[in-house]
Amino acid sequence: MSIALIFENKDPKPWAKILQEKIPDTKVEIYPDVQNQHAIDFVICWKPKPNILKEFPNIKVIQSVGAAIDHITSSQTLENHHIITRIVDNKLSNDMWEFLLTVILSQLKNNTIYARQQQTKIWTQHSYASIKDTTISILGLGSIGGHVAKKFAELGFKVKGWSTSEKDILNVESFSEKEVLNPFLKDSDFLINLLPLTEKTEGILNKELLKKLPKNTFLINVGRGEHLIEEDLIELLDNGDLSGALLDVFREEPLPEKHSFWQHPKIQITPHVASLTNIESATDQIVENHRLFLNKKELLNTVKLEKGY
Repeated sequence: MSIALIFENKDPKPWAKILQEKIPDTKVEIYPDVQNQHAIDFVICWKPKPNILKEFPNIKVIQSVGAAIDHITSSQTLENHHIITRIVDNKLSNDMWEFLLTVILSQLKNNTIYARQQQTKIWTQHSYASIKDTTISILGLGSIGGHVAKKFAELGFKVKGWSTSEKDILNVESFSEKEVLNPFLKDSDFLINLLPLTEKTEGILNKELLKKLPKNTFLINVGRGEHLIEEDLIELLDNGDLSGALLDVFREEPLPEKHSFWQHPKIQITPHVASLTNIESATDQIVENHRLFLNKKELLNTVKLEKGY
Protein backbone atom coordinates (compact mmCIF):
# COMPACT_ATOMS: atom_id res chain seq x y z
CA MET A 1 0.00 0.00 0.00
CA SER A 2 1.35 3.37 -1.03
CA ILE A 3 0.42 7.06 -1.24
CA ALA A 4 0.48 9.06 -4.47
CA LEU A 5 0.43 12.84 -4.84
CA ILE A 6 -1.37 14.00 -7.98
CA PHE A 7 -0.97 17.77 -8.32
CA GLU A 8 -1.53 20.32 -11.07
CA ASN A 9 -0.62 24.02 -10.63
CA LYS A 10 1.04 23.27 -7.29
CA ASP A 11 4.49 21.90 -6.49
CA PRO A 12 4.08 18.44 -4.86
CA LYS A 13 7.73 18.05 -3.80
CA PRO A 14 7.54 19.91 -0.45
CA TRP A 15 4.40 17.94 0.41
CA ALA A 16 6.04 14.62 -0.45
CA LYS A 17 9.14 15.48 1.58
CA ILE A 18 7.20 16.37 4.73
CA LEU A 19 4.83 13.40 4.41
CA GLN A 20 7.69 10.95 3.96
CA GLU A 21 9.33 12.34 7.11
CA LYS A 22 6.09 11.98 9.08
CA ILE A 23 5.22 8.49 7.82
CA PRO A 24 8.62 6.91 6.99
CA ASP A 25 7.21 3.37 6.81
CA THR A 26 4.89 4.26 3.90
CA LYS A 27 6.06 4.89 0.35
CA VAL A 28 5.09 8.39 -0.83
CA GLU A 29 5.31 8.89 -4.60
CA ILE A 30 4.66 11.79 -6.95
CA TYR A 31 2.64 11.18 -10.11
CA PRO A 32 3.59 10.21 -12.78
CA ASP A 33 6.62 8.58 -11.16
CA VAL A 34 4.67 5.78 -9.50
CA GLN A 35 6.25 2.32 -9.51
CA ASN A 36 3.10 0.25 -9.06
CA GLN A 37 -0.26 1.89 -9.72
CA HIS A 38 -2.08 -1.13 -8.27
CA ALA A 39 -0.37 -0.56 -4.91
CA ILE A 40 -1.82 2.95 -4.51
CA ASP A 41 -4.82 3.02 -2.18
CA PHE A 42 -4.52 6.58 -0.83
CA VAL A 43 -4.16 9.57 -3.18
CA ILE A 44 -3.62 13.23 -2.34
CA CYS A 45 -4.94 15.60 -4.99
CA TRP A 46 -4.97 19.14 -6.20
CA LYS A 47 -6.80 19.85 -9.48
CA PRO A 48 -6.07 16.43 -11.03
CA LYS A 49 -6.44 16.10 -14.79
CA PRO A 50 -9.75 14.59 -15.97
CA ASN A 51 -10.26 10.93 -15.04
CA ILE A 52 -6.61 10.47 -14.08
CA LEU A 53 -7.66 8.46 -11.02
CA LYS A 54 -8.84 5.64 -13.29
CA GLU A 55 -5.16 4.72 -13.61
CA PHE A 56 -5.26 3.56 -9.98
CA PRO A 57 -7.77 0.70 -9.67
CA ASN A 58 -7.37 0.18 -5.92
CA ILE A 59 -7.89 3.70 -4.63
CA LYS A 60 -9.90 3.88 -1.43
CA VAL A 61 -9.18 7.39 -0.12
CA ILE A 62 -9.02 10.61 -2.14
CA GLN A 63 -7.65 13.46 -0.04
CA SER A 64 -7.94 17.07 -1.20
CA VAL A 65 -5.13 19.36 -0.02
CA GLY A 66 -7.56 22.27 0.21
CA ALA A 67 -10.91 23.05 1.78
CA ALA A 68 -12.70 22.44 -1.53
CA ILE A 69 -13.30 19.17 -3.33
CA ASP A 70 -14.99 20.44 -6.50
CA HIS A 71 -11.65 20.23 -8.34
CA ILE A 72 -11.90 16.46 -7.78
CA THR A 73 -15.62 15.80 -8.17
CA SER A 74 -15.83 17.84 -11.40
CA SER A 75 -12.95 16.04 -13.12
CA GLN A 76 -13.09 12.44 -11.89
CA THR A 77 -15.42 9.46 -12.13
CA LEU A 78 -15.96 8.55 -8.51
CA GLU A 79 -17.21 5.27 -7.08
CA ASN A 80 -19.39 4.66 -4.02
CA HIS A 81 -16.51 3.01 -2.18
CA HIS A 82 -14.27 6.07 -2.53
CA ILE A 83 -13.80 8.11 0.63
CA ILE A 84 -13.36 11.81 -0.19
CA THR A 85 -11.87 14.05 2.45
CA ARG A 86 -10.68 17.66 2.63
CA ILE A 87 -8.61 19.99 4.80
CA VAL A 88 -10.37 21.92 7.57
CA ASP A 89 -7.88 24.24 9.22
CA ASN A 90 -8.48 27.05 11.73
CA LYS A 91 -5.51 28.92 10.28
CA LEU A 92 -7.07 28.71 6.81
CA SER A 93 -10.31 30.17 8.19
CA ASN A 94 -8.55 32.98 10.03
CA ASP A 95 -6.38 33.84 7.03
CA MET A 96 -9.57 34.17 5.00
CA TRP A 97 -11.08 36.52 7.59
CA GLU A 98 -7.95 38.69 7.71
CA PHE A 99 -7.97 38.96 3.91
CA LEU A 100 -11.65 39.93 3.85
CA LEU A 101 -11.19 42.41 6.69
CA THR A 102 -8.39 44.09 4.74
CA VAL A 103 -10.58 44.39 1.63
CA ILE A 104 -13.57 45.75 3.50
CA LEU A 105 -11.67 48.31 5.57
CA SER A 106 -9.89 49.52 2.41
CA GLN A 107 -13.28 50.08 0.81
CA LEU A 108 -14.81 51.75 3.88
CA LYS A 109 -11.90 54.18 4.25
CA ASN A 110 -11.43 54.83 0.49
CA ASN A 111 -7.86 53.49 0.31
CA THR A 112 -8.37 52.21 -3.24
CA ILE A 113 -9.70 55.59 -4.36
CA TYR A 114 -6.73 57.42 -2.87
CA ALA A 115 -4.31 54.97 -4.51
CA ARG A 116 -5.82 55.85 -7.90
CA GLN A 117 -5.79 59.57 -7.09
CA GLN A 118 -2.08 59.39 -6.27
CA GLN A 119 -1.32 58.19 -9.79
CA THR A 120 -2.72 61.43 -11.23
CA LYS A 121 -1.79 63.72 -8.32
CA ILE A 122 -5.40 64.44 -7.32
CA TRP A 123 -5.98 65.85 -3.80
CA THR A 124 -9.65 65.19 -3.03
CA GLN A 125 -11.12 64.07 0.27
CA HIS A 126 -14.04 61.63 0.43
CA SER A 127 -16.46 60.79 3.22
CA TYR A 128 -16.02 57.37 4.79
CA ALA A 129 -18.17 54.75 6.48
CA SER A 130 -17.87 53.21 9.97
CA ILE A 131 -17.91 49.59 11.07
CA LYS A 132 -21.05 49.93 13.20
CA ASP A 133 -23.02 51.26 10.21
CA THR A 134 -21.84 48.58 7.76
CA THR A 135 -23.80 45.43 6.86
CA ILE A 136 -21.92 42.37 5.60
CA SER A 137 -23.93 39.57 4.00
CA ILE A 138 -22.17 36.20 3.63
CA LEU A 139 -23.22 33.43 1.27
CA GLY A 140 -22.07 30.22 2.96
CA LEU A 141 -21.74 29.61 6.69
CA GLY A 142 -19.64 26.45 6.68
CA SER A 143 -16.41 26.05 8.65
CA ILE A 144 -14.77 29.05 6.95
CA GLY A 145 -17.88 31.19 6.41
CA GLY A 146 -19.07 30.65 9.96
CA HIS A 147 -15.70 31.71 11.35
CA VAL A 148 -15.64 34.80 9.12
CA ALA A 149 -19.18 35.79 10.16
CA LYS A 150 -18.36 35.37 13.85
CA LYS A 151 -15.21 37.50 13.62
CA PHE A 152 -16.90 40.32 11.72
CA ALA A 153 -19.76 40.36 14.26
CA GLU A 154 -17.26 40.56 17.12
CA LEU A 155 -15.83 43.74 15.58
CA GLY A 156 -19.26 45.38 15.52
CA PHE A 157 -20.30 44.89 11.90
CA LYS A 158 -23.93 44.03 11.18
CA VAL A 159 -23.64 40.48 9.82
CA LYS A 160 -26.06 38.22 7.95
CA GLY A 161 -25.44 34.73 6.63
CA TRP A 162 -27.19 32.40 4.19
CA SER A 163 -26.60 28.64 4.06
CA THR A 164 -28.35 25.32 3.53
CA SER A 165 -29.64 25.39 7.10
CA GLU A 166 -29.90 28.07 9.77
CA LYS A 167 -26.83 28.49 11.95
CA ASP A 168 -26.60 29.70 15.55
CA ILE A 169 -23.76 32.23 15.56
CA LEU A 170 -23.72 35.04 18.13
CA ASN A 171 -24.90 38.37 16.64
CA VAL A 172 -25.21 36.89 13.13
CA GLU A 173 -28.65 36.89 11.49
CA SER A 174 -28.99 33.48 9.83
CA PHE A 175 -31.04 32.62 6.74
CA SER A 176 -31.47 29.21 5.11
CA GLU A 177 -31.94 28.14 1.50
CA LYS A 178 -35.58 27.38 2.28
CA GLU A 179 -36.21 31.12 2.48
CA VAL A 180 -36.24 33.73 -0.28
CA LEU A 181 -33.03 35.66 -0.70
CA ASN A 182 -34.58 39.15 -0.70
CA PRO A 183 -34.50 39.79 3.08
CA PHE A 184 -30.97 38.39 3.26
CA LEU A 185 -29.73 40.67 0.48
CA LYS A 186 -31.60 43.75 1.68
CA ASP A 187 -29.45 46.60 3.11
CA SER A 188 -26.18 44.82 2.23
CA ASP A 189 -23.10 47.01 1.93
CA PHE A 190 -20.91 44.01 1.11
CA LEU A 191 -21.83 40.61 -0.29
CA ILE A 192 -19.19 37.93 0.32
CA ASN A 193 -19.42 34.59 -1.45
CA LEU A 194 -17.95 31.66 0.49
CA LEU A 195 -20.20 28.90 -0.83
CA PRO A 196 -18.87 25.50 -1.88
CA LEU A 197 -19.23 24.80 -5.59
CA THR A 198 -22.09 22.37 -6.26
CA GLU A 199 -24.69 21.89 -8.97
CA LYS A 200 -27.04 24.09 -6.93
CA THR A 201 -24.56 26.92 -6.36
CA GLU A 202 -22.88 27.09 -9.77
CA GLY A 203 -23.77 30.43 -11.39
CA ILE A 204 -25.50 31.74 -8.25
CA LEU A 205 -23.80 35.14 -8.62
CA ASN A 206 -25.94 36.12 -11.58
CA LYS A 207 -27.92 39.14 -12.70
CA GLU A 208 -31.14 37.93 -11.06
CA LEU A 209 -29.54 37.68 -7.62
CA LEU A 210 -27.18 40.63 -7.81
CA LYS A 211 -29.94 43.01 -9.01
CA LYS A 212 -31.68 42.45 -5.65
CA LEU A 213 -28.78 44.14 -3.84
CA PRO A 214 -28.69 47.88 -3.04
CA LYS A 215 -26.81 49.82 -5.71
CA ASN A 216 -23.94 50.68 -3.38
CA THR A 217 -23.13 47.01 -2.63
CA PHE A 218 -19.57 45.79 -3.14
CA LEU A 219 -19.20 42.14 -4.21
CA ILE A 220 -16.37 39.92 -2.96
CA ASN A 221 -16.00 36.46 -4.52
CA VAL A 222 -13.61 34.16 -2.65
CA GLY A 223 -15.64 31.01 -3.34
CA ARG A 224 -15.08 29.67 -6.86
CA GLY A 225 -14.94 31.34 -10.26
CA GLU A 226 -17.79 29.12 -11.45
CA HIS A 227 -20.13 30.81 -8.96
CA LEU A 228 -20.02 34.01 -11.02
CA ILE A 229 -21.67 34.76 -14.35
CA GLU A 230 -18.96 37.04 -15.64
CA GLU A 231 -20.92 38.92 -18.29
CA ASP A 232 -23.68 39.66 -15.76
CA LEU A 233 -21.16 41.26 -13.39
CA ILE A 234 -19.72 43.47 -16.14
CA GLU A 235 -23.21 44.63 -17.15
CA LEU A 236 -24.22 45.44 -13.56
CA LEU A 237 -21.00 47.34 -12.87
CA ASP A 238 -21.28 49.32 -16.09
CA ASN A 239 -24.91 50.20 -15.29
CA GLY A 240 -24.08 51.30 -11.74
CA ASP A 241 -26.04 48.47 -10.11
CA LEU A 242 -23.00 47.56 -7.96
CA SER A 243 -20.28 49.83 -6.60
CA GLY A 244 -17.47 47.41 -7.40
CA ALA A 245 -16.07 43.92 -6.96
CA LEU A 246 -13.03 42.13 -5.56
CA LEU A 247 -12.44 38.80 -7.30
CA ASP A 248 -9.93 36.27 -5.97
CA VAL A 249 -11.15 33.21 -7.93
CA PHE A 250 -11.85 32.72 -11.62
CA ARG A 251 -13.21 30.19 -14.08
CA GLU A 252 -9.79 30.00 -15.70
CA GLU A 253 -6.65 30.43 -13.61
CA PRO A 254 -4.32 32.14 -14.16
CA LEU A 255 -6.71 34.75 -15.54
CA PRO A 256 -5.99 35.15 -19.28
CA GLU A 257 -4.11 38.33 -20.17
CA LYS A 258 -6.84 39.47 -22.57
CA HIS A 259 -9.68 39.02 -20.06
CA SER A 260 -11.82 42.13 -19.64
CA PHE A 261 -11.60 41.94 -15.83
CA TRP A 262 -7.98 43.17 -15.90
CA GLN A 263 -8.83 46.62 -17.20
CA HIS A 264 -12.24 47.21 -15.63
CA PRO A 265 -12.06 50.27 -13.33
CA LYS A 266 -14.52 48.81 -10.80
CA ILE A 267 -12.91 45.38 -10.46
CA GLN A 268 -10.01 44.50 -8.16
CA ILE A 269 -8.15 41.26 -8.82
CA THR A 270 -6.08 39.06 -6.52
CA PRO A 271 -4.49 35.78 -7.73
CA HIS A 272 -6.37 33.21 -5.59
CA VAL A 273 -4.53 34.18 -2.41
CA ALA A 274 -7.34 34.87 0.08
CA SER A 275 -6.25 31.88 2.17
CA LEU A 276 -3.42 29.53 1.27
CA THR A 277 -3.11 26.02 2.65
CA ASN A 278 -0.41 25.64 5.30
CA ILE A 279 1.64 22.57 4.38
CA GLU A 280 2.67 21.74 7.96
CA SER A 281 -0.83 21.73 9.46
CA ALA A 282 -2.41 20.17 6.36
CA THR A 283 0.04 17.28 6.32
CA ASP A 284 -0.69 16.68 10.01
CA GLN A 285 -4.34 16.12 9.04
CA ILE A 286 -3.37 13.91 6.10
CA VAL A 287 -1.09 11.79 8.28
CA GLU A 288 -3.88 11.38 10.84
CA ASN A 289 -6.32 10.39 8.11
CA HIS A 290 -3.84 7.85 6.78
CA ARG A 291 -3.46 6.39 10.29
CA LEU A 292 -7.24 6.22 10.70
CA PHE A 293 -7.57 4.59 7.29
CA LEU A 294 -5.02 1.89 8.14
CA ASN A 295 -6.88 1.22 11.40
CA LYS A 296 -10.23 1.03 9.59
CA LYS A 297 -11.66 4.02 11.50
CA GLU A 298 -13.70 6.97 10.31
CA LEU A 299 -11.60 9.65 8.65
CA LEU A 300 -11.54 13.37 9.45
CA ASN A 301 -13.47 15.88 7.35
CA THR A 302 -15.07 13.43 4.95
CA VAL A 303 -17.36 14.74 2.23
CA LYS A 304 -20.95 13.77 1.44
CA LEU A 305 -20.91 13.48 -2.32
CA GLU A 306 -24.66 13.93 -2.62
CA LYS A 307 -24.23 17.40 -1.12
CA GLY A 308 -20.94 18.21 -2.82
CA TYR A 309 -19.20 19.33 0.38
